[in-house]
Amino acid sequence: MNKVSAGTKRNSSMLRKAEVADHPLPSSKSKSGPGAKRHYQTLDRGLRAAFARASAGMSTHAFIQAYWDWAHHLAQSPGRQLELVEHAQKNLMKLIAYGAGVNGDTEPPFKPRRTDHRFEHSGWNNAPFNYWKQSFLAAQDWWDVATEHLPGLQPDDADRTRFLARQSLDLVSPSNFPWLNPEIIEATLKSGGANLVAGAEHFAHDFHNTLTQTHEEPPEGYRVGIDLASTPGEVVFRNELFELIQYAPQGDVVQAEPVLIVPAWIMKYYILDLSPHNSMIRYLVEQGFTVFMISWCNPGAEQSELSLEDYRKSGVMAALDEVQSIVPKQQVHAVGYCLGGTMLAIAAATMARDKDTRLASITLMAAQVDFAEAGELLLFLDESQIAFLEDLMWDQGYLDRPQMARAFSTIRAEDLIYSRNIRRYFLGVEDLPTDMTVWLSDTTRMPARMHSQYLRGLFLENRLSAGRFAVEGRVIALKDISAPVFVVATETDHIAPWRSVYKTKLFTNCDLTFVLTSGGHNSGIINEPAAARGHYRISFRPANALYTGPDDWLEQQQERPGSWWVEWRDWLKDASSKEVPARPLGTAKRRFPKGVPAPGTYVFEA
Repeated sequence: MNKVSAGTKRNSSMLRKAEVADHPLPSSKSKSGPGAKRHYQTLDRGLRAAFARASAGMSTHAFIQAYWDWAHHLAQSPGRQLELVEHAQKNLMKLIAYGAGVNGDTEPPFKPRRTDHRFEHSGWNNAPFNYWKQSFLAAQDWWDVATEHLPGLQPDDADRTRFLARQSLDLVSPSNFPWLNPEIIEATLKSGGANLVAGAEHFAHDFHNTLTQTHEEPPEGYRVGIDLASTPGEVVFRNELFELIQYAPQGDVVQAEPVLIVPAWIMKYYILDLSPHNSMIRYLVEQGFTVFMISWCNPGAEQSELSLEDYRKSGVMAALDEVQSIVPKQQVHAVGYCLGGTMLAIAAATMARDKDTRLASITLMAAQVDFAEAGELLLFLDESQIAFLEDLMWDQGYLDRPQMARAFSTIRAEDLIYSRNIRRYFLGVEDLPTDMTVWLSDTTRMPARMHSQYLRGLFLENRLSAGRFAVEGRVIALKDISAPVFVVATETDHIAPWRSVYKTKLFTNCDLTFVLTSGGHNSGIINEPAAARGHYRISFRPANALYTGPDDWLEQQQERPGSWWVEWRDWLKDASSKEVPARPLGTAKRRFPKGVPAPGTYVFEA
C-alpha cells in the first residue's frame, strides 16, 4: 500500500546508517555465500520472534542479567547484607507489635502505594486479614530497600531487579486468593456464589477475545462519530499516512492563525475529541479558533517500512502545507501530544534550521525531547529488549498495541492488572465503560521500521537532545526554534514524567511557558474548565534566560485551582494577530472531494 519515495529513503539514510553501524552482521568463516548467511539469520530471528511472542515482547535476558548484576554486587557487600538483615528484623518486630495490639487502635506500620487499591475494602482492617496485608506490605518494603542502588551496580539493573521483585510479590498478594480476601468472601456469602459464576463468565469471554484477537464494538452511548469524536467537521485532505480534518467554525469570527494538532500515532486521535463536554477540539472551536487535526492511519504489515522521516515529511509537513493552502498567508499554531509532540519538535527544529517561519507558536503536551529520565518505560529499553522487539516486528511487520499495553500495565500492575482482575473475575463486577476506557481499547499498530528508529534513535541513544539527530543528512538543534513554546506536563505521568518534560526548557532558548497540571498522561491533559477539578502551576521563561532546575521551580510556583485550558486559550490568543471572518471548510479549488464528514475513515481502521 505504502510506497516510500526515493527522496524519503535518502532523507532517512543517516538513521539507517547508524542502525547498521550499531548492528554489524555476525562474522563467519564459513565459505557459504551471503544467501546462506541470510538463511541462518532468518532462522535465528524467527526463533527469537517466537520467544518474543511467548514473553509478550519482554527480553528475559535483560532481566536475568539485571538480577545477576544486583546479586553479584550484593554478595560483595557484607555491610549491606547486615543492613538488610537488620531491616528485616525491624519489620518483623513492627509486625509482632502490630499483631499484639490487633484489636486496639494500633496504627498500621506499612501503607500501600498511592496507586495500590487492592486493600481499600474495610475488611482488610479486621483480623486476620489486616495481619496478612501488613505482612505482604512488609515484604514489599524490604525488597524496596534491598534493591536500592549500590556502588558499582548499574542503576538500571537495580531498578529492573526492584521491578522483578514487585512483580513476583504481586503474584502472591493475599488479595489474589478468594479465601484470603475479605471483599471476595463477603461478596460470595452475600450472593451465594453468584459473583464467582459471573466472574467465570467474564474470564471465558475475555479469554476467547484474547485468543481470537476479537475487537468488540463500542457499547451503546460510546460510538465513534456519534457519541465520541463528534465535533462537526470534514476531511479536507488524505494520503496513505493520514487524513486531515478541518472543524466547522461555531461563530462569525475566528483568530487569523489556524491551529494544527499532531496527535500520537500510538493511539487514535480522538482522545482530544472525546465526549462533547470534555473535547479539547470542541473547546478550541468554541473559543474562536480554526482547528485542523491529523488522523493517522492504522498501519498494517504492508506498511512496515514507514519511517520516522515519513511521519515528519509525509505527515506533519504535508499537513502543514495543506493547512496553508486552505488558510493562505497565515502562520500556524502547531500543537503536539505525546509522541506527536516529539515529532512536532523534530519538525519545528528542522524548519528553524531551514529558515522556515510558518509556525506562529508551538504547544507540546506530555511530550519529551530528552529521554535520559523517561521514567519507568526505561525498564523495558536496552539493547537486548529492543533487539527482541525488532525480531518480533520483523516477523509481523508492526508492533501491535496490545503488546505495548502489556508493558504499560505491568508498570502499575497492582492497579491496572490485579485490582481490575479481582473486581472482574472474583467479584463478578462488569467493567463500566467511559469515554476514556473506550478510547483506550481502540488500539493501533506501530510500523516496524519507524518504531525501531524511535526506540533506538530517541529512547536508547537520546540523539535529539544530544545534537546527533539528523534530518535530510544534517543535524538539527532544538535551540534553533524561535517561535514561542507552551509546554504542558502532568504530575503523575508514568509515560512522560514531568521532570523529563520539563527538560524542554534546558534545550531551548525561545520564550517558553511551562505548565505542570494535576493528573496523569491522559487525565491531566483532558481537564476541561467546566469540570472544575484539579490544579496547575504555570510560569514564563523569556528567551535566553538562566535555567532553573525542576525541584527549585516547583518550590517557587503556587498551585492554581482549575483547568490549564483557560491559560492556554489566552496564550494562543496573545500569539495570534487578529480576528477574521469565519472560514468555510476546505478551499474553493479543493483537491479532495467533499462528503467525508469528521471523524473521517482512518479512525475506524481496526
